[in-house]
Amino acid sequence: MGAENEVLLVEDSAVYEKIITGHLRDWGFQVTVARNGEDAWAVLQMPNSPRLVIMDWVMPKMDGLELCQKIRSLPTSVPYSYILLMTGKDGRSDLLKAMDAGVDDYLVKPFDDLELKARLFAGRRVLLLQSELIAAHDKLQFVASHDSLTGVMNRKEIIDALLREMARSKRERSPLAIAMVDVDHFKAVNDELGHLFGDHALKEVAQRLHAKLRVYDSVGRYGGEEFLLVFPGCDLTNMLVRMDEVRSFVSRSPLSAMGKHRLLTISIGVAVFDGETPIEVETLLHQADMSLYEAKRKGRNRVEHLEPQRGHAVPTPASSSAVFERTIQ
Repeated sequence: MGAENEVLLVEDSAVYEKIITGHLRDWGFQVTVARNGEDAWAVLQMPNSPRLVIMDWVMPKMDGLELCQKIRSLPTSVPYSYILLMTGKDGRSDLLKAMDAGVDDYLVKPFDDLELKARLFAGRRVLLLQSELIAAHDKLQFVASHDSLTGVMNRKEIIDALLREMARSKRERSPLAIAMVDVDHFKAVNDELGHLFGDHALKEVAQRLHAKLRVYDSVGRYGGEEFLLVFPGCDLTNMLVRMDEVRSFVSRSPLSAMGKHRLLTISIGVAVFDGETPIEVETLLHQADMSLYEAKRKGRNRVEHLEPQRGHAVPTPASSSAVFERTIQ
């Protein structure tokens, strides 16, 4: 049963509680009862709490308008609550005061059963439509920030993630490690087994990379068959160990699709930001890039790290486009 079918009834009258609860259950709603505003507020702080709220205006400890104002003060990340206020107050000024506090609908006691049912069903439709809008928005956000083939972050999103983590590392003076990962001999995979198999292979590699991440690590498709991994709080020693585990995990078993099988290996280049030494994101990416070239030069299927002071290996890039537009074969 969805949250749109759950009702929080806030009512201090035992008579009205019994009447309303009976109707709600007959109409297919699941009911949670609170006897005052403070108890209702506690219920609404719980995960997956009801989002249809029927409340009385006059209640002990916290009245309906005060409770409504507290609900409306919650951050926008909290799912919306649809509030139906029930009260004996029937003046226009009372109605305006309730609406100004954030009430969605207003029903005067004594109420008609069918009118209550109609207003509740209208509130449920509002919540269902909002859920659909949120789901559509989330889907659009995912499409805009993730690679359509592999499902990991796209190039822009992984670079944004790296920028955020670099800023955090500077504030906390903690290390940050990144890795450029490239699938070895991927052109030969496409040539020999076809592009459909190659697409499947990239998706599987992305899944295996993602499986080795911590919850706060990031992976994105940097371009072609190349991925960028971001590991906050990871120093060089730990990063080299972790990346060798990743390398081994990716090549642990052949990839299979369409009756074809291929064992793939990856080469990895590592770069580390210590959180203190000034460095631009382009330079850090270039360091990982050149370390990846070193892994390729030494025979592939390995992890390499080149120290920045080795000038022949890590020159300062002339421009960011020189870093972002390079594709390894």
